[in-house]
Amino acid sequence: MKMKEFWYRLLIRSSEFCGPWLFAVVSRIIAAGFFVFSSRVPESRRFYAVLFPDKSRFYHLWCTFRQYQNFTTIHLDRFLTGRTTPSYTSKGWDKLEGVIGKEGGVLLMSHLGNWEMAAHLLRQQKQDLRLLLYMGIKEKEGVERQQKEELRRAGVTIIGADQDGGSPFSAVEGIRFLQSGGLVSMAGDVVWRSDQRKVRVSFLGREAWLPQAPYIFALVSGAPLFAFFTFRTGTNSYHFFLSDPIVIRSVSRRDREPAIARAAQQYADLLEAALREHPLEWYHFDRFISDRPKQI
Repeated sequence: MKMKEFWYRLLIRSSEFCGPWLFAVVSRIIAAGFFVFSSRVPESRRFYAVLFPDKSRFYHLWCTFRQYQNFTTIHLDRFLTGRTTPSYTSKGWDKLEGVIGKEGGVLLMSHLGNWEMAAHLLRQQKQDLRLLLYMGIKEKEGVERQQKEELRRAGVTIIGADQDGGSPFSAVEGIRFLQSGGLVSMAGDVVWRSDQRKVRVSFLGREAWLPQAPYIFALVSGAPLFAFFTFRTGTNSYHFFLSDPIVIRSVSRRDREPAIARAAQQYADLLEAALREHPLEWYHFDRFISDRPKQI
């Protein structure tokens, strides 16, 4: 067992004995340490400087501190979910319900809000829901391995997406899952590898790159895409939002790239709007936007 996983399990056991308050306090202390020592903090400060150009550097630093502190709630609510049922409200479920068991749907998850809780809440909304989730495989997994195990126990089918290269068989399985009326969830805002197929969009007036895979899945299967966001409204309490369907019509080979680009920009616009409403729930700690403006 890796040391990171050992300490995480120890914290869980201790919190089961002492109460959730211990988990909350310890995780916030750890997050404060990351805020002080992590090499990723400057990237978060740069991101908030772009998001809030009229604010001071101190405000951007404060946003970064809150970002790191708020990230602890993902782990806290994961701990609580194993012991109590999360409460939630929803908007847009009827749009998704209309494709379940028919053409299926591609869910674009984001590192804005709690995508892990989104998967749990979908299963809670519909117990027999067939949901396949693509998740990245890290070289050294500790807490992430337990995260995957808990999702599998909740009835979610998981396919690991290797950062060193994807298997064509995993893509075929996802397409078949969609064609049978299931839902396939994929990260909409993370490009794992430099050689990965990607699409350029405008985000906060800057250039950003999104993975092309979800749009290829939608184009090949005929399933619509849905931007799916889940935001925290209280302790183990959430509101999830599903966008209107993003449909990529069957087009000629020549017109595929422009069709994918338009769909990706629709998602980017939805992501930006949601970010402006929930700026401190942005949990994308690596570089997402470039330094140069994007010309559309």
